[in-house]
Amino acid sequence: MDQLRALRYFSKVAETGSFTIAANTFSVPASSISRRIADLEKNLGATLLKRSTRSVHLTEIGQQYFAQVKSILTQLEQSDETVRSYQAKPEGRLHISTLVGFGERLVLPLLDEFKLLHPQIVLDVSLSDELQSLERDEVDIAIRGGYAPNERVQAIRLMDNEFIPVASRRYLDRRGTPRNAFELRQHDGLFYRTPHGPTTWLCNTDGQWHDVSGTAVAISNNGKWLGEQTIAGLGIMMAPRWSINEHIKSGELQELTFNPALSVSQNPNLAIYLLYQKQRYLVPKVMAAVEFLVARLKQNSA
Repeated sequence: MDQLRALRYFSKVAETGSFTIAANTFSVPASSISRRIADLEKNLGATLLKRSTRSVHLTEIGQQYFAQVKSILTQLEQSDETVRSYQAKPEGRLHISTLVGFGERLVLPLLDEFKLLHPQIVLDVSLSDELQSLERDEVDIAIRGGYAPNERVQAIRLMDNEFIPVASRRYLDRRGTPRNAFELRQHDGLFYRTPHGPTTWLCNTDGQWHDVSGTAVAISNNGKWLGEQTIAGLGIMMAPRWSINEHIKSGELQELTFNPALSVSQNPNLAIYLLYQKQRYLVPKVMAAVEFLVARLKQNSA
């Protein structure tokens, strides 16, 4: 039995729920697909698929087997691509996932330039603040905020991700400027919702962490909208410095300074990281994108 071919047939049927679609994908008769999978099931001594005249479904053990097989086939395809593309020119589909606000302000404009340099690369870009597994989600490059990940990926620190409190002159004239961090509790706050919940305003006094968050008047995972609300005078916001520098320079927002300084995390080493799987770096399209983005984004942060 050609087990690798059988695994590919099984994986495609599991993905599509159809022997016909799988057969069309591989340009073989549906009977060949069915026969190969039946041989696979016989060899394993387990039923992987529930078959009926109208549908095909994975059994419980079939679901577990498919999850493992899919990962193996993905790694094999990536390894094959690495060998085929070694010393070749950058081309093909490049999957990039980036933080929403960071992507809109900094990454997308750079990708326009990158596309001019490498017209044979098809950019597949998603903006999301959700944490992802590069291998599971078939992402070539991810840009994420937080801490260096523990998973087996290469992490390049692009810049600090310092959060600072800001407000508009209109709000401060109306409500007064807080004199210390604890007075923030009497103020209105606009909070960014992360995958783990809204950010909190923290300060460390005498070795103790205190939540000094104001009263929430707006919560959103859209940083741009929260910034607009802050400029309009609705309240105080904690935001990454890179996202609001231009508004501070223009005078639309004012940075509030406290001693001790505010934070959104008890870990002081928040940063923006570019992530990729180490074995993927030899693929020309990945290498070209990593080198370009790291150079340009570090230049922007200098």
